[in-house]
Amino acid sequence: MFSPTKEKVFMGQNLIWVMILLGQIHGYKSCIQKERMALLEIKKHMIAVAKEGESNFVFPTWTNDTKSDCCRWEEVKCNRSSGRVTVISFGLMYMKESSLLNLSLLHPFEDVRILDLGWNRFSGLFDAVEELRDLTNLEVLDMSWNRFNDSIPVQGICKLKNLQELDLTGNKLVGHFPLCLTNLTRLRVLDLSSNQLTGSIPSSLSNLESLEYLSLLDNNFEGFFSFGSLTKLSMLRVFKIQLVPSVIPSWIGEFQHLSMLLLSNNLLEGEIPISLFNLSYLGLLDLSANMLSGDIPPHVNSERRVVLLLHDNNFSKGIPDTLLLNVSILDMRNNRLSGNIPEFINTQNISILLLRGNNFTGRIPHQLCGLSNIHLLDLANNGFSGSIPSCLSNISFGSGKEDTSNDFDFVYGIFNGLTTISPSLGHRGNDVGAYFRSLVVLEQFSMDYLASFLTKIEFPTKHRYDSYMGGNLLELCGLDLSQNKLSGEIPVEIGGDLLKLHALNLSHNYLSGEIPRSFSGLKTVESLDLSFNRLHGEIPPQLSELSSLGVFKVSYNNLSGVIPQGGHLSTFDANSYLGNPFLCGKPTNKSCNSNNIQEPDDEVEDDEYTIDMVSFYWSLAAAYVTILLGVIASLSFDSPWSRAWFNLVDAFLRKVRYLFW
Repeated sequence: MFSPTKEKVFMGQNLIWVMILLGQIHGYKSCIQKERMALLEIKKHMIAVAKEGESNFVFPTWTNDTKSDCCRWEEVKCNRSSGRVTVISFGLMYMKESSLLNLSLLHPFEDVRILDLGWNRFSGLFDAVEELRDLTNLEVLDMSWNRFNDSIPVQGICKLKNLQELDLTGNKLVGHFPLCLTNLTRLRVLDLSSNQLTGSIPSSLSNLESLEYLSLLDNNFEGFFSFGSLTKLSMLRVFKIQLVPSVIPSWIGEFQHLSMLLLSNNLLEGEIPISLFNLSYLGLLDLSANMLSGDIPPHVNSERRVVLLLHDNNFSKGIPDTLLLNVSILDMRNNRLSGNIPEFINTQNISILLLRGNNFTGRIPHQLCGLSNIHLLDLANNGFSGSIPSCLSNISFGSGKEDTSNDFDFVYGIFNGLTTISPSLGHRGNDVGAYFRSLVVLEQFSMDYLASFLTKIEFPTKHRYDSYMGGNLLELCGLDLSQNKLSGEIPVEIGGDLLKLHALNLSHNYLSGEIPRSFSGLKTVESLDLSFNRLHGEIPPQLSELSSLGVFKVSYNNLSGVIPQGGHLSTFDANSYLGNPFLCGKPTNKSCNSNNIQEPDDEVEDDEYTIDMVSFYWSLAAAYVTILLGVIASLSFDSPWSRAWFNLVDAFLRKVRYLFW
């Protein structure tokens, strides 16, 4: 039994809990009526400028129902305690040509912090941008990828003293860099890329000491600017620009907080300053599509795993064998690297290795089999010879046999949850680039992993090169050894152990033997290309069980027998089986009458489809000489044709003589 005192204490505690519970229940307020009506006016305006047939898709949850809480409408967020709107996103709309934006509709939203007007077709404003100046609490303004041209007088934007993120990307803005922007000292994100700004970049840009993200790419800036003055921007973590000098300035290495540096497509020459590889917080370094050469620094000294994009340059001196120690993605496609692939050491961090389009020769080293955590390996279009190492089956390619504690899984989890943070992500699908930049919205720790999601990788699948980034890149598992000089049989282990492979390309080699029946274990494969080899025998009927297969090519081999019926194999068109004269079945329109089926001669199968280039060149030369002698012989006879020819030559010589004498 409780004593009276204890009963009072117990009842008091319960009363406190009840009061707290009621406070939680009633602490959330719905939006205020003035802002609710303003949102409906915005919807009305957007319907008026929407394309015909699109009006039903304009904010469908925004209804004129008094029971409908506008704080729960799509593209809207409210302060839970005050009920005031804090986030408005206009979504991705399909506007009529020359649609105007009415900024005066935003006046009632005094507490709005994030305003997203991006990715629409607004071509101008009903009113001056000064209408925004009353939004004194605005911290994030996204007006990217519209058609404002020169219709945005940024002076009004410059009065938003609390602004922390400003994105005016892709608006074809003209004129000089707006000087007043350098007075927005709280700016952490400034993106003016993909416009038509001209003139020089002001040195007063160094006033923005809080700047963490700066992108001035794809403009027409000219003249010399000493970016050394930006070194006082100690917080700069993302830097994207087109540089005027032809070499990478060594002072960039002084940005000690820099985590992402993007300098692609700048016609840069010379070597990579070693100071870039010594940045402690570096997560992404993109120097692709330049003319860089010389030595690659031996290792990256960052505290993080680094994405290193060096493709489409002129590197020729080889890859340091220690480079992969701290690199998670290495893209060195389309350089001039030659010799053998180095015997990489400390390779447990690498997950994507792309070396396509170089001049590597020799055998594929067995040391590559130690890349146990890789899920994308592209060695195509080189000069590798010898057999395919069977130990490639030791590579996980996403199966997680060796190490499932991949950072990418953590990244994917972080950014899967971003839709609850930013309403704009819902309508942009996988295009979360706008809020990668929004350091105001993202948590600080996320920057460690942003590099993976800002990385775009091209990998050939389904007859074409596709670009993968973000979650799509993380889930792609592929092996491409095409366009080499590999020979011998295909190891059965490749089919039996690579259970999570999505794309396998072994085409344009000299591979022989039969197609391994173990390929039936590639349950997730979507693209399988074995064309232009010397394979013989029948197509294993087990391959018809590959339900995910979307591309299948075995053309120009020496295969024979009946194409397996049922499943996917009989649904591919004849192009998948061309150049195999002894194949028959539905796709080839050849009857499989047993009297007509012949087995190819194994003694000549290796040379049947190989072009003798020496004979080809001699034949071409002989044909040229024969034609030349025939023309000379025909001119040696007196005929109307030969006389006309000589008259034409004489007339030409007279004109030449008249011009020069």
